[in-house]
Amino acid sequence: MIRAVNRREFLAQGTAAGAALAVWSEVSAAEATKSANERLVVAVMGVNGRGGALAGAFAAQPNAAVAYICDVDERAIGKGMEAVAKHQKEQPAALRDFRKALDDPAIDALVIAAPDHWHAPATILACAAGKHVYVEKPASHNGQEGQLMIAAARKHERVVQLGTQRRSSPGLTEAISRLHKGELGRVLFARAWISSMRPSIGHGKPADVPSWLAYDLWQGPAPERPFRDNLIHYNWHWFWNWGTGELGNNGIHGLDVCRWGLGVDYPERIVCGGGRFHFDDDQETPDTQLVTFNFGDKAINWEHRTWNKRGLENDAFGVVFYGENGSLVVAGRGYKIYDKDGKEIASGEAGHPDDRHVGNFLAGIRTGERPNAEIEEGVKSTTLCHLGNIAYRTGRTVNFDPANRKILGDEEQTQLWSREYRPGWEPKV
Repeated sequence: MIRAVNRREFLAQGTAAGAALAVWSEVSAAEATKSANERLVVAVMGVNGRGGALAGAFAAQPNAAVAYICDVDERAIGKGMEAVAKHQKEQPAALRDFRKALDDPAIDALVIAAPDHWHAPATILACAAGKHVYVEKPASHNGQEGQLMIAAARKHERVVQLGTQRRSSPGLTEAISRLHKGELGRVLFARAWISSMRPSIGHGKPADVPSWLAYDLWQGPAPERPFRDNLIHYNWHWFWNWGTGELGNNGIHGLDVCRWGLGVDYPERIVCGGGRFHFDDDQETPDTQLVTFNFGDKAINWEHRTWNKRGLENDAFGVVFYGENGSLVVAGRGYKIYDKDGKEIASGEAGHPDDRHVGNFLAGIRTGERPNAEIEEGVKSTTLCHLGNIAYRTGRTVNFDPANRKILGDEEQTQLWSREYRPGWEPKV
């Protein structure tokens, strides 16, 4: 079982596994800054699932290395180590608390794949520590946090990339470019969806915290809740205290593409229908949800159900743009363009590659250019998820001021724009 190691043990590991790792921990701040133009060194936070794939993707990049694997679950650390070992000889150090990695001047960036409630607080801490950030979707747990993330990136002049990989797809970029050039005429409406067959999480009960889990650190900034046996690792998505439901989990990907194609930012009016129709368990978030986002002269619709695989356009996940002269369908790993009579006139690839997205982030650090999914764009798309969930939770239309990023005329909805934090954990820029 891998456990957290102290600084002395880290240096010993570096000597055993490769001298380069030990050197990373002893370089001065000036040398670390210089290395940003050469070898970029990252720490990865949360490697039980998505983070393990990202650890491998970063280790595989030319002139990049993973120096720390951070996870509150001792068992998960081994997964991250294995993913990295496929691409680099130096063994990363193992930590439970990612904040220790932020103290290392050799670290150029923090990669965040922890649960949703950690995304914004960890990003803000990393920016303040002088680190660039690659953060998984959704950008934040609530709307206010997203605005704080943008402010932190600007204040500390850090590159922050959201893990919406489709922004780095050459094929999808080509498809969106064709849309923007007017091949479909005026494009007025887009819709996105996902349909799946998720299992029930059952009815959990209070339980002792497992010895392998640092549960207090896992909760971090979120208000404390007793440990239950059906919460960790994946089921936290369906509890409002930590997650954002399927809208934040997968809706962000489809909504980001919709917003990109339509060229819109923040909506003016949001309506939502749906509910917990299928599952009789502890889930708080809806298993069926339909949301419409009105932007004044354009609109986006989102639909999900987590209990039936039948999707639209013969695919479980996808996006469709409707224009006056035709339609663009993005589904699977490809796209198709149809004329107004429904005849296919063009097609292409539209994958969402990790390697390109990670490479784009590292290139942004080296050149100072904004990456493809720069945090401001990512927050705009994530905000749609939050507004849709607020409309669902209150059962009312949300009226939103796009210019000032404020909910209008509803105190209950405004309260859901932010959240409570454990004392001392409030994110500050």
